[in-house]
This record gives sequence, C-alpha cells and structure tokens, in this order.
Amino acid sequence: MHRAWVYVLTIAIGLWVSATGANGLLSDEFAEWPVNIWCWGLFAYFYLNASRKVRIEMITVVAIATPMELYFSEVWKIYEYQRDFMPLFVPAGHYFLFDLGRIIAERMKESWSMPALMPFVPLVAYGAITGGDTSAVFLLVLVLGFTKYGPQPRLYAAMAWAALGMEILGTQLQNWTWANEVPWTGLTAWNPPLLVGAFYCFGDLLVNMAVVKFEGKEHVEVSV
Repeated sequence: MHRAWVYVLTIAIGLWVSATGANGLLSDEFAEWPVNIWCWGLFAYFYLNASRKVRIEMITVVAIATPMELYFSEVWKIYEYQRDFMPLFVPAGHYFLFDLGRIIAERMKESWSMPALMPFVPLVAYGAITGGDTSAVFLLVLVLGFTKYGPQPRLYAAMAWAALGMEILGTQLQNWTWANEVPWTGLTAWNPPLLVGAFYCFGDLLVNMAVVKFEGKEHVEVSV
C-alpha cells in the first residue's frame, strides 16, 4: 500500500476510533489508546527505515508540533480537545500529515502553487463579510506569503488543503472544537477556520529551517 494511503487511513480511522470508541466498543477512558499505540508504532517503523535527513525531519516535526499544540490548546485556547488535553497520538499525526502534504506537493507543478489557493479567496471574502470567519483574511495573507516567498511553495499550497480536510473530519467527529471567537484578537473563526493550514505552513517552514541547519543546504527539497 502506498504510504499516502497509510496516512489517510490512519488519520481517518484513528480520529473515528478516538472520537467514538470504535462506535462504543471501547469505553471513553480507553478510546485513545489503540490510536496512540498504532500511531507511535507506525512512526517508529518509518523512523527505523528512514534516511538520516528524514529522521531529522521526523524528530523536528514532533519537537515543534508538541509545544505548538500545547500552547494553542492550553494557553491561547483557540481550540479545545474532546477530553480536554492533547491526545498522545497528535504529535505523530502531525508528521503523517506533513509527509502526506509532501507527497501531494511532489505531484504538483511549481506553477500550480498559487492558483491552487485561489478557490479560498471567495470563501474568505464570504467569511469576512458575514463575520463568521474574520481571521481567515489574515490567515490567507500568511498562506499566500508562505507560498510566494517560502522555500517550498508546493508544500504550503498542498498543506492548506490537506490540513483543511483533516480539520473538517476532526471537528465533525468532535475530536476537537475551535473557538468561534479567537481569544485576545477580537477576530472570529469557523469550526474549523477556513485557512487553518496557515498554522501548518508555519510549522513546515520551521521544520525546513531546522533541517537546513543540520543538512547545511540552501533549502530542503520536496521529495518522497
């Protein structure tokens, strides 16, 4: 099975099992544990069979995603998890989504990066005009900026869509819920925010910068 499908099935089935306890087969207290074990087991398998560069990426994604998640959910409180605290599988899931976005990006032409983001524009305008998601205006500017000036434009465009798909699934299953009023900002957001991918793009940029430090290269290529 192609790695992309492993990621898609892991994310989709894992979120469903965690949210529903496999449709009631597991008690709420144990619902996350099969997902924790599977995700970290899969992460370990990929790590042990990866190149040095990929191993650095994997560790870096987890090292960056974990404190970001804790800050966003426990300090800033822009979203809240189903059982209050971040599930253990989340940091590993961040790497799966990152690598999935990279696989998608590898199949894109560089010239598609900006056009791929254009469908967001009328939706952002609608959210701003109706007042339902005013934060999307600022997040769109960030995503466009990352895509225009960042080292991996295809990855940022791919992540904008991949992250939104995953977030829609997670919020529909109620694994987490985004705040309609963004704390400290006076802005509003849909559940999930339309341009939630901006946070993932920022994380990907930090990963790229960290790997560059270890690899000594101008930038890390999108590759699978």
